[in-house]
Amino acid sequence: MKLSMKWLADYTDVSDIDTKAYCDRMTDTGSKVEGYEILGADIENVVVGKIRSIAPHENSDHLQICQLDCGTGEDIQIVTGAQNVFEGAVVPVAMVPAKLPGGIVIKAGKLRGVPSNGMLCSIGELGLTTHDMPGAIEDGILILNDVGLADAPIGADIHDVLGLTDTVVEFEITSNRPDCLSMIGLARESAVSFERPWTLPIPKKPAGADGDEIGKYLSVEVKEPSLCYRYSARVVKNVKIAPSPLWLRMRLRAAGVRPINNIVDITNYVMLEYGQPMHAFDYACLDGSRIIVRRAAAGEQFISLDDKPHTLDDSMLVIADEKKPVALAGVMGGQNSEITDSTTTVVFESAMFNGPSVRVSGKKLGMRTESSARFEKGLDRENTMPALDRACELVEMLGAGEIVDGTIDQYPAPAEPYKMKLESEKINRFLGLDLTQEAMADILRSLDFVVDGDEITVPSFRDDVRCMNDVAEEVLRIYGYTRIESTPLTGVTTQGGRTPRQLYAELIRDALVGMGVSQAETFSFISPKFYDKIRMSADDPRRKSVVISNPLGEDTSVMRTTVIPSMLTVLENNAAVKNRDAALFELGTAYLPVDGQDLPNEEKRVAIGFYLNDVKDASGFYKMKGIIDALLSVSNIYGAEYALYSEDNAFHPGRCAVVSAGGRKLGVFGEIHPLTLANYNIGAVTYVAELDFEALFDARVKLTEYTPLPKYPALERDFSFVCDEEVTVAALESCMKNAGGANFESVKLFDIYRGPQIGEGKKSVSFAVMLRAADRTLTDEEADGAVKKILKRLEAECGAVLRS
Repeated sequence: MKLSMKWLADYTDVSDIDTKAYCDRMTDTGSKVEGYEILGADIENVVVGKIRSIAPHENSDHLQICQLDCGTGEDIQIVTGAQNVFEGAVVPVAMVPAKLPGGIVIKAGKLRGVPSNGMLCSIGELGLTTHDMPGAIEDGILILNDVGLADAPIGADIHDVLGLTDTVVEFEITSNRPDCLSMIGLARESAVSFERPWTLPIPKKPAGADGDEIGKYLSVEVKEPSLCYRYSARVVKNVKIAPSPLWLRMRLRAAGVRPINNIVDITNYVMLEYGQPMHAFDYACLDGSRIIVRRAAAGEQFISLDDKPHTLDDSMLVIADEKKPVALAGVMGGQNSEITDSTTTVVFESAMFNGPSVRVSGKKLGMRTESSARFEKGLDRENTMPALDRACELVEMLGAGEIVDGTIDQYPAPAEPYKMKLESEKINRFLGLDLTQEAMADILRSLDFVVDGDEITVPSFRDDVRCMNDVAEEVLRIYGYTRIESTPLTGVTTQGGRTPRQLYAELIRDALVGMGVSQAETFSFISPKFYDKIRMSADDPRRKSVVISNPLGEDTSVMRTTVIPSMLTVLENNAAVKNRDAALFELGTAYLPVDGQDLPNEEKRVAIGFYLNDVKDASGFYKMKGIIDALLSVSNIYGAEYALYSEDNAFHPGRCAVVSAGGRKLGVFGEIHPLTLANYNIGAVTYVAELDFEALFDARVKLTEYTPLPKYPALERDFSFVCDEEVTVAALESCMKNAGGANFESVKLFDIYRGPQIGEGKKSVSFAVMLRAADRTLTDEEADGAVKKILKRLEAECGAVLRS
């Protein structure tokens, strides 16, 4: 079952939940997710354009040169061989660079000597078909004018225009949960899983506009009530066969169903929404204006909608008129009653057939359909009428016809609601839980069970719940399997151990000590004056601190929100006792108040600090960076990025950086500002780092993968580039990595030079680049090709050129 997340929003709002988290939670509560797909993810930079002019190509008798308005402010020239384009046509345009399904990349080029800056797209190139876009042609450009989208905004993203803005989650529905083979069923499960409200749509019951009555059109006789439990039907007249609107076609497409026409699409839409298979007959094809639900005669012939002939036997249930079978019950309709463009009156069927009978019939004939897959599992008898009403509601909504008054509903033996006892104590013993009966009842009510005291009325769509174990499963899957507490064996002492965070703190401690940094411990309460000493701005939110009710004194009157002043104080104490070079760290806690809460958030921080005598250059900055690099390395944190940081007055604005990984800030480090340092009697250049312990913990790569030693030698290329002083080494390295291709292994900075030979505002930066292939020895030609790409990218993106 494929679930459209946009369609799901009609019933419950889970838009704030990450798709991966949604899938995980739904799997946890019993609706197993196979995977998910973002529709249109393989389409990039395709927009709506309008052809302003067309000129013939002077070097070709079939190419045309088009000038297009794509909302960029200037015309885009594209050469095309399509013959169905015309001036004023609104078309999808793949701008340069663009990506299309199948891994196609669109680049600027020339066709017969004429520049072409993009491509006009057909439906096939967008991954669509003529069923998705009726009115379009397969062997030409998609003309939006022909599919009712002539008013699409010029320059608009094609995803928005064609409705390709959906995420589809695919579920593996178990055989005992046919109710989840529907949007409504999965919406119910989603709402309960995430404790969200949801709305069960109640279709309107359209009545005939002119007093016409169904009895004048049709009669139904069920001769096999043991195989057809319920048969409901309505008639629609003055039918106008046409393509369905875009929103409905895109919902069907997302669910894996091919759009056909409005009437057939309505039956498929209702099947997906309600889980109730439906069928539409051409009323003109029903001899005698009758529907008879009977067994097939032995040897009776039947041609299905897929144009295949079948020989039936008397074990199979058919829908027939007075002369012939017009459908194989629950499996597929017949060719002799299908909806065509000339259809003017339609009979909608919504029935409940015996599941084993449907399965046996389909298996004998080698037929299995979306309809039969649902009937085989057993459906809800009470669902035929709501589904039928929904189909009629959609007919009126789409203007597809007029509803004839009245409904035929053959329901000879209505099912009685199944009732059972809620045995809460027995369920608790069975599951190892300690839930109250009311807590269990609340879970069951959220799943549409009716609970009155200790009596449960099982909803008609849940035939799989028939005993205490079934009820226990419903309670537990919503309560959460992971919430069952582990119970130690009797007589066995509970095993102790460090938590993952404690183990990681130990790893940090060992790593820093191994680098010659000593551990310090400081009090968590400080003086408010400490914020002034580090020159914290008056409007800085960190000034808002938790105030101690009964402090020992003013110096310990608030809980700190940053560990920087504590570290500077410890360094000052070391300098006071003539410790020439001190390097310290602390695993401390910062306390951040939260509005509306009595207790603050306690955030663990890693503070590192040291001072260096007789150092006037920036070498201390790089020493601190080296410590952080080593700490990230032992933590299995990769892809760290460093950026200039000047928002903290405690630091020197030109020698301070923020470090981040995966888009999350890990911390700040740098040289303490001389004005800040003047407030501490240290007397030496001082460097401090404050890192977020939780951010470090979350950024770790949990699983270490083994990479074998290379079998083939590397090629090394050394380069010296001249670039502007503002261009960072990190930007240059990133550019080289992106341009180097699959054989790029590493880049290492080994020199920076500034001097009159380079020029004012410039610097020379030298790197060693390693190139290596995993499966062969690189040739000089391959290495030179990679080098050319690197040099070209550096010049284009960073303005860096080789030093002559």
